[in-house]
Amino acid sequence: MGSRSEQGSGPGLPRKVVVFRALKLGDLLCAVPALRALQASLPDAEIVLVGLPWAREFVDRYAHLVDGFREFPGWPGLPECDPRVDAIPAFLAGLQAEGFDLAIQMHGSGSFVNSLCVLFGARRTAGFFLPGDYCPDPDRFLPWPDRGPEGRRLLALTEFLGFPARGEELEFPLRDADLAAADRAMSPDGDYACVHPGASVSHRRWPAGWFAAVADTLARQGLRVVLTGTAGERDLTHAVAAAMAAPATDLAGETALGPTAAVLARARLLVCNDTGVSHLAAAVGTPSVVISTGDNPARWAPADAIRHRVLCRPGGWPSVREVLAHTRALLDGGLTCRPARPVAHRGGT
Repeated sequence: MGSRSEQGSGPGLPRKVVVFRALKLGDLLCAVPALRALQASLPDAEIVLVGLPWAREFVDRYAHLVDGFREFPGWPGLPECDPRVDAIPAFLAGLQAEGFDLAIQMHGSGSFVNSLCVLFGARRTAGFFLPGDYCPDPDRFLPWPDRGPEGRRLLALTEFLGFPARGEELEFPLRDADLAAADRAMSPDGDYACVHPGASVSHRRWPAGWFAAVADTLARQGLRVVLTGTAGERDLTHAVAAAMAAPATDLAGETALGPTAAVLARARLLVCNDTGVSHLAAAVGTPSVVISTGDNPARWAPADAIRHRVLCRPGGWPSVREVLAHTRALLDGGLTCRPARPVAHRGGT
């Protein structure tokens, strides 16, 4: 297709682009570098994300990269949400009526969803495919990479389409309201570490008692302990707090996404499971120790392996001692949070 630098402002550039990635927080954060590459090459195009209902907030946050949001009603065979079958015809008809120039399938390997993306009705469709599976357009579909970090896989697609990368780093724009809400949720005095014991599925959760042991050690090192999580993870944070000898501030369910990011941005350290909050910490620059179950850690690990330590023991869990060794290394190494990117706005909007 060619990038803007190659084609100037010629008529071949798409003016309306729809991106399909109907996934959770960490998955969308991993897509930020690819969205940044897309916007940089197509600054005058309208870029729309098709995502899960929660992603409306993501699009509002990243208005400098994405212009619009269309709520995905689900699709048979996709596990991310139960399909609202009665809403699918109107959803597809609405997209087709918009007349997109380009639909990009960034959801994954292409199984189940490549035929769906063709139904968006764009003039051209691009994305990933698995060899042997349906490939709508050999010139615009890239074989799904079977290795490498998620962010780089997605950048491989945008580069293949002619949109050069503009860096691999994640970003999460913080607003003054986020910082103010974080201040209201907890006193800003003193250094603290965040501990996040939750994960979307139970088999990815390190035992609560082990999180408590790590938290108590951090407290003995002079750090306040802040427990983070969703409202549905309050039982987990309560279990960690109950097993601790030291006091802890429990913010589970108390802060929305932006204020949670602001709390993380001021922390000395995050200890968490392999879940979306690990990518949020990478986006705001907070050092982290991430405990992985072995579910493809190389794919989901943050790109900076010095600042973010992913611990994985196939067939078992990393020990408390291993986790503490890495927390100590990060704290003794003097790593601090890098400043989060300010809110940006797209030119002309």
